[in-house]
Amino acid sequence: MARARRSNDWGFPRWRGYEEGREAEAVRLCDRVGCDKKGDCPAPKSPNSPERWYFCAEHAAEYNRNWDYFAGLSKEEAAKRAKEERRDSSGYQESAHYAWAGPGDGSRSRDEMHALELLGLEADADFDAVKKAWRDLAKRTHPDVKPGDAEAAAEFQAGQAAFDVLKAAEERKQWQPG
Repeated sequence: MARARRSNDWGFPRWRGYEEGREAEAVRLCDRVGCDKKGDCPAPKSPNSPERWYFCAEHAAEYNRNWDYFAGLSKEEAAKRAKEERRDSSGYQESAHYAWAGPGDGSRSRDEMHALELLGLEADADFDAVKKAWRDLAKRTHPDVKPGDAEAAAEFQAGQAAFDVLKAAEERKQWQPG
């Protein structure tokens, strides 16, 4: 009968860390030729294919930058495929009011529309136009530019409030999921 051997732990319960073993860890290398980094970022080999490349983070970013989902399709086929894939798995398309879009579809609140009107902008103005209109208004009506003018000060305060409303809306838009 084989005799039990003493461990190298010298009687202490845990010299080594938990889950630490003596066997080598299996590491998948990046699929990019010549790269010896760990390949832990999967990327599809072709659209709707279960086959994957496994790249390191650097090569995955490069692959994604150059990825063309509609490669090899004509404009009509690409438009048809994009329309089909905008629908969810149950066959229903998401309503437009869930996403940021132009006016008329319920995407802007009454306060946002009023703020745009106050800044003299159209209802479909983007945030760059809002910033430009706010700067122009501030240059004309700032209390440092027109000291003692109560009307200009009130217009400046109203413009500041309008800009704050539109800036908050823009920040909400940027943090929307999806």
